[in-house]
Amino acid sequence: MAIDMRQFHQTFFEESLEGLAIMETELLRLEKTAAGNGHDTVVADPEILNTIFRAAHSIKGGSSTFGFDEVAAFAHVLESRLDALRDGRLRPDRRVISLLLSSVDCLRSLIISARTGKEADKNAIDGVRTQLESLENEGKTTTASAAPAKPALATGTSHWHIVFRPHQRLFQTGNDPLRILRELSDLGEFTALVDITTLPVWNEMDPEECYLAWNIELIGPVTRETINEVFSWVVDDCTLEITARAVQSLAPRSIAEAVASMDAHTDTLRVSVPKVDALINTVGELVITQTMLSQLTTNFSFDNLSRLFAGIAQLERNTRELQESVMHIRMLPLSFAFNRLPRLVHDMSQKLEKRVELIIHGESTEIDKTVIDRLIDPLLHLVRNSLDHGIERPVERVAGGKPETGRIELKAFQKGGNVVIEIRDDGRGLPFDRIFSKAVERGLLSASAKPSPEEIIEIIFMPGFSTAETVSDVSGRGVGMDVVRNNIRSLGGTIEVTSQKGHGTCFTVRLPLTLAILDGLSVQVGVHTYIMPLVSILESVRIQPEQISRPAGSAELYGLRKEFMPLLRLYELFHVEPRSTDLSQGLLVIVEADGKKAGLYVDDLLGQQQVVIKSLATHYRKVEGISAATILGDGTVAMILDVTGLIRLAHAGTGRTVIPPGDAPITTAVSPTLN
Repeated sequence: MAIDMRQFHQTFFEESLEGLAIMETELLRLEKTAAGNGHDTVVADPEILNTIFRAAHSIKGGSSTFGFDEVAAFAHVLESRLDALRDGRLRPDRRVISLLLSSVDCLRSLIISARTGKEADKNAIDGVRTQLESLENEGKTTTASAAPAKPALATGTSHWHIVFRPHQRLFQTGNDPLRILRELSDLGEFTALVDITTLPVWNEMDPEECYLAWNIELIGPVTRETINEVFSWVVDDCTLEITARAVQSLAPRSIAEAVASMDAHTDTLRVSVPKVDALINTVGELVITQTMLSQLTTNFSFDNLSRLFAGIAQLERNTRELQESVMHIRMLPLSFAFNRLPRLVHDMSQKLEKRVELIIHGESTEIDKTVIDRLIDPLLHLVRNSLDHGIERPVERVAGGKPETGRIELKAFQKGGNVVIEIRDDGRGLPFDRIFSKAVERGLLSASAKPSPEEIIEIIFMPGFSTAETVSDVSGRGVGMDVVRNNIRSLGGTIEVTSQKGHGTCFTVRLPLTLAILDGLSVQVGVHTYIMPLVSILESVRIQPEQISRPAGSAELYGLRKEFMPLLRLYELFHVEPRSTDLSQGLLVIVEADGKKAGLYVDDLLGQQQVVIKSLATHYRKVEGISAATILGDGTVAMILDVTGLIRLAHAGTGRTVIPPGDAPITTAVSPTLN
């Protein structure tokens, strides 16, 4: 019976992508050795080379077995060059390592193409393959010191630079340079620049002599033999130089970045065996408890009441342990996101001609897989921002008394129910003056305004705002920080920025551990229950009416310990009937997000509890001020408040009636459909 090999494809793709990640990491390690020594030639560690080779060999074998011929063919060429590195026929200098990194990108692109059916960039891949093949000839010259290298052979696209300088008597032999140029133009992409430096003055010109020369660029599937054939009739009547150049195709960094976003989201999860063992043990305990309770209920008597209570308590403990075990299965180390950054920093620093050292701490900190999947893009953007806008060029750093190599430090750690990620650089810091000028230029601020540093920082999060003078593929399109903050907010997180001129900038991202379960505080407004995320709550206070002020044209403010903050009445916001509109009869919950505070007026506090998060937008619609919903123990639906959004509403002075008068309260509208 024939075996359906497609059932193994997903495993092959996952293992191959992991192998490529290993290859990329080891190649960067290899290059770092050169950077540390300050030389271009790398002292190759045999174990590193063996690790890279084994990964390429596994990918070649797997792709051949499963019929992915394009992947196998490319991997075969790459494997041959790696083998030449292992036995010393090829030297692993920076140029070679850079080409091998591009090869990893191409291989990854081919594998993802095989997995998704999306077309890979064949031109770029062919260009890299041609350069890989030319390495073989370089290796031969290294060991044999024989004939000059013959680069860029038949397969794939080649780039040739040709200097064609006819002797003056060329016309007298019956040859015409125009015919030669026309034949060359038929071979591929053709560009010719005429050289008129030997052209005499008009009175001295002889129309039977040739004074012109040409510098020609030819790109296409052309061999040296083909070019020699074109010049065969004039080879004795001209000076001819034919030089192979590296194919200028899709930049490796562009491939890397495109692939980074393509393979960021996988729908499978690899779980360590200890986590699965813990889950099985907990399920075993749960089954034992369930059996004990079943026996008690078979012949129940009041003499067994104490055992019944103990069994229920045991069931409660087992359920909580089961919940924690299941949640742990979804937790992955942040290294899944951080591992992409060394390559990004490597490619960008080369492109921007900067020296940057990336330091990572806390990559073993665990967070929910869903959060990691959605965190990757904001993280890439923040690091790119630090590298492009923060870190100065070496000359500028030395002039400023800094080491010519800049530092970008990533630090992750758990704090309470959150994971905190800091992206810190030692660059020039935010240009407050320039941000202010741009804001005035765009009409966001008046020229006479005197904004605080915090208010200026807030400007960089405005949609479309950018201080870049020129648009490039790195920055300048004004698409960035607002998207980053929106993405982080959609995860229930916050981002803060601190910056000091000449000393650098720090982005601090706070994220919840998971998007599935939330530690919340239940509050009551009228007959409705709302959930506030516990991490956003500072305190709750009994309202003192004399501490409330109502400045003209502004929302209500509450003064607490010499600090004034906007006050939001939730019953007005969500158009529900409160127990009392007298503020002294209720409580004020002080919340904080993005460095701002607000007071939320509620009728009462009900207590802390963990709730399962349900998407409101999926079951109903997106409502400002509410992030999600949950189902309480009694079966009723409760809304989970979007504290960040509420604070934003409060500080904008628009905290009035999110639900139009006459509409049903959200809880009533959602209850029949949420499950």
